[in-house]
Amino acid sequence: MTEMPGLTLPAYYLYYQSPVKIVETPDGGARVWRVSIDSGGWHEKNDIFVEITLGVGGDIFRRTAEDFVQEVEAYRAHYLKGDGPIFALYDAVRSIEDLADAEARHETAREQAIIRGIRQRTFVMFEEQLRAAGDPGADPEIARAQSRDGWDRA
Repeated sequence: MTEMPGLTLPAYYLYYQSPVKIVETPDGGARVWRVSIDSGGWHEKNDIFVEITLGVGGDIFRRTAEDFVQEVEAYRAHYLKGDGPIFALYDAVRSIEDLADAEARHETAREQAIIRGIRQRTFVMFEEQLRAAGDPGADPEIARAQSRDGWDRA
């Protein structure tokens, strides 16, 4: 973890409803990664660094690592379509949410825990695929650390 004046890295944000992370570079600088609406991968967007770090508020929100993982997976599930185990898990989450909506209620604590656990798992799976494909912004360790810290409650 790197400390910059007023900024601890890594740092996680929701930027105009899009998940963004700021990570340390090997030379002690910072790199900004924004999730792609088209692929779910990471695009380097260093040009928004100042806006994010100085403009928190309005449509820019700081997130914990745990909440960031949840936001990324909700974003991917909403915008991406496909086949395979990750998308089957996205469908499982959608089924839980749809059932609660059909019954005009909020998800139960158990349903919320199941959703959080599934999203944590799909984050790792998606990030591992991105890393294998050479995406330099991929980092499955964000969610793996959550499991070690007891975040996985499903």
